[in-house]
Amino acid sequence: MRFLTDYTAVEFPKLGWKFDVYANLVEFTIPGWDIDVTIRFYGVIIAFGFILAVLFGGRMAYKWKMDLNKMIDVLLYGTVAGIIGARLYYVIFEWDSYKDNLLSVFKIWEGGLAIYGGIIGGILAAYFVCKKNGLNFLKLLDLFGMSVLIGQGIGRWGNFTNQEAFGTNTDLPWGMWSEKVADYINVNYATLSANGIDMDASSPVHPTFLYESVWCLLGFLILYIVCKRFRKFDGQLILGYGVIYGLERTVVEGLRTDSLYIAHTNIRVSQILSLLIAVLCLAITIAKFVQLHRRNVYKVNEYKEKKNADN
Repeated sequence: MRFLTDYTAVEFPKLGWKFDVYANLVEFTIPGWDIDVTIRFYGVIIAFGFILAVLFGGRMAYKWKMDLNKMIDVLLYGTVAGIIGARLYYVIFEWDSYKDNLLSVFKIWEGGLAIYGGIIGGILAAYFVCKKNGLNFLKLLDLFGMSVLIGQGIGRWGNFTNQEAFGTNTDLPWGMWSEKVADYINVNYATLSANGIDMDASSPVHPTFLYESVWCLLGFLILYIVCKRFRKFDGQLILGYGVIYGLERTVVEGLRTDSLYIAHTNIRVSQILSLLIAVLCLAITIAKFVQLHRRNVYKVNEYKEKKNADN
């Protein structure tokens, strides 16, 4: 076993900060198999975020008196379906890169997973498992809405270790630069230009991983407070997640340089989808509260009428 020493020097020029960021943690060979294995910080960070999300979700499920054995089924099937969905979503919108080599579709270790595909796949699997096992699907989604923000908030730091998923050039104080960033811009300059993105490889870029991490963790705190004090109906928290994450992704996706686009257009898929999700979830939330208010008013009037009749 050997620890790797290769690193990328990441700079925040206007802040005067410079860090050595390691992409790989350790490398070893499996005895008898002659197979080299590399453990990357990206995977470790993603796993850490996933574990914290699962632990939090399990704790909340226990408090809400949900069957933990049935929840494990949801976790297992949802995770597998989430990975499949994340890959399919990415491949669909990058089909030109895979159509001539279909076997590469299965090489997920080379990268190419989209969060929205993962969410869609995971939710679909959860729905069928809940239906089969008699779990409250909306209550499960509320747990998911809070838990996934933990995973996303932590997991985005994996993008930092890989120096990927960054944004366009910026003059803001926290602008980030590294050789990996510059190499990516130089290699993909023509593609970026074709998508209407003018980049300078020598200038700092938006650390969009940081924007999303902070937004998601603050979003988790908001939903947790809502859960404790203001939760009025099942499904409220997942709608809140849709609004919070949808707004975040609408803004941040517009800054990123690695977006998926609708074929032959400059329309970013995730940006449009995020905006639709945010608007739809907000509209449903408002409609639900209006419905609850009318129901409460009706009950109050009914009570007054009954009391007057008794007098």
